[in-house]
Parts: sequence; C-alpha cells; structure tokens
Amino acid sequence: MPASDTRERILDAGLALASEVGLQGITIGSLARSVDLTKAGLYAHFDSKDDILLAILRAAVERFVEDGIRPSLRETPGIGRLRALFDAWLEWSKAPPLPGGCVFISSAAELDDRPGPLRDYLVEVQADWAGLLGREVKTARERGELSGDVDPRQFVFEMYGSILAFHYHARLFEDRTAETRARWAFQELLARSGHDASTDPKTGGAGA
Repeated sequence: MPASDTRERILDAGLALASEVGLQGITIGSLARSVDLTKAGLYAHFDSKDDILLAILRAAVERFVEDGIRPSLRETPGIGRLRALFDAWLEWSKAPPLPGGCVFISSAAELDDRPGPLRDYLVEVQADWAGLLGREVKTARERGELSGDVDPRQFVFEMYGSILAFHYHARLFEDRTAETRARWAFQELLARSGHDASTDPKTGGAGA
C-alpha cells in the first residue's frame, strides 16, 4: 500500500478516535491498533505524537472545508449562503466519520487552557470560520436581508450557541429533537435580526 494511503488511513482512524475520546485521549497504541500497525510503523509516517495530533486536526479542517464550506459558497451571498453554512455545520456535527460528534467542539474543551501549537491552530481556524460567517452577515445586511443595525459578531456568537446546544443535547441527552430545535433557533435569530422569511425560496433548507 502506498505511504500516502497508509497516512490517510491513520488520519481517518485518528479523526474517529478524536471525536470519541478527544485529541488528548488518543494514544499511540490505540491508534496503531486501529490501523493494524505497530507503533514503529506509525512513526514511519509522523515525527511525533504532537505531529500526529496536529495532522488529525488539519485533516478535520480540510474535510470540513471540502464537504461543507466549498459547496456552501456556491449559494447566493448573504442569507442564502448563511443558511447553507449553518446546514453544513449541523451536518458536519453528525457526519459518519465522527462517531463521537464534532471534533472541533471536543478539541476546544480540551485545549482552551493548554497553550501550544494545537491550541494555536484551533484558534486560528475557528477565527477564520467566525470571520467567514461574519462577512456573510455583513453582506446580508448590505443586501437588506437583515436589519442595518445587526451586529455581525453578536449574530455569529448566537449561531455558535445554537450549534453548541445542538451538540450537547444530541450527544449527552440523546435528544432526537435537538436538530429541529437548532434549526428553529437559527430561524428565530434571523427573524430577530430583521429577516423576512416570506421572501425565502421554498427549498426545504435550514429555515424551512
């Protein structure tokens, strides 16, 4: 098997483990066993455990960008794109490669008070994500789809709140209504921000 394929298998397994036990919960032994390698075989592809963990986090970002962000950017800027991004965020949190839920949420809980490259990278990519959402809020405001006095940072803060609540209730409480509640919360956020839902195309998306 080509080295690139083996590395990909390691990252797939690492991403699944990270969603269940957290990045810090991954051991070299457990990861090696999950891909039927020895520890030495694992280190043939990575320099250190920290290198492996950072590669797993980078792989998660790449997949979210490819599966969630890129398709969403094909939507009309503003409300249409915000809806698509929110949808993609929800879908990512329950994607099959993540049996334990969103790896970014679990990593944030682990790394918030652990200085180092992992935390730095997570902060960087989450800031980029918040920035993307904030720009779409500004675009929606400029297009008259939201009120002119909407604060993009507050709007994004509340979007985060909906996703965190969804993850918490879906994972911890096994609440089957969590996704419906999250979508309702987002629709209410749009309404409070001055969006007229009667102008939306009937696509069956996040606010349907």
